[in-house]
Amino acid sequence: MTTYDLCFAWNWEYDLDFANLLSNACEGRGLSLLQVTPDNLGGILVALENRRVFFQALLDRATDADLNFLPLARWAAEQGVCRINPYERALATWDKVAMHYHLIHAGLQTPPTIVIPSYKDNPILPPVDLQLLGDQFTAKPAHGGGGEGVVTEVTSVEQVLATRQEYTNECFLLQAHILPIDLGGRPAWFRTIYCGGNVYPCWWHPESHIYIPVTEAEESQYEFATMRGIMARIAHLTGLDLFSAEIAFTADGLFVVIDYVNDPIDLRLQSKAADGVPDDIVQAIAECLASLVATRCK
Repeated sequence: MTTYDLCFAWNWEYDLDFANLLSNACEGRGLSLLQVTPDNLGGILVALENRRVFFQALLDRATDADLNFLPLARWAAEQGVCRINPYERALATWDKVAMHYHLIHAGLQTPPTIVIPSYKDNPILPPVDLQLLGDQFTAKPAHGGGGEGVVTEVTSVEQVLATRQEYTNECFLLQAHILPIDLGGRPAWFRTIYCGGNVYPCWWHPESHIYIPVTEAEESQYEFATMRGIMARIAHLTGLDLFSAEIAFTADGLFVVIDYVNDPIDLRLQSKAADGVPDDIVQAIAECLASLVATRCK
């Protein structure tokens, strides 16, 4: 039997650079890495079943988009191997409605929100008082990523009714727009990444989606360290080791969590894509994950 320290499952072509960084990070720690892609998935599943291959840890960035990888995730769970972002925990975070209530109960700030049932469950929507949300608000389906189903400039119940009929199985969150304060000529809107106890806060313009790392001086000047505490609390709530969240800082001095938990996160290199993650941060994430395997999973 061949035993690997880490199995990395991936199926997105743009993960290649991250895969190479993770491979180098593992090699630097003397860890063996098994990469599973759509090309070799079938053979690996047979090898696992026949006990010709084993691995001690799993990082799964494929099952969310391709359920053909689900047997791999299930095998890892059944074998009790160390899992980074276990599938069942990640699955729970993909429900934005559930996460909304979890964050509120944890004392975190979220946008003023009205949750409405799915069209399938309640074809006739009871009267909804939208005054809480202001003149314009955003409608988000409970599931989905990449902005699918999200309508950002809703002004009427009629728009809500039309949107929920497009996604009949989804509950919707109707959320007030949050206006971030202007700091140094840019909106105080952040995409913050958490990895294994490390937090990487970045300025992130909601229109351009360009990441700019928050400097130590900025963190001290504006007391941005609060974001580290927020991310740690979300990590505790979800049990995830790698995720990101969008956070806005308002004129009231509040850090408001806008986009609760992003998993899996986009790890394209900024040197290859303008809206990618700064290369140094992706490198640090690869090193952090390899360190987690070395210390937690062996």
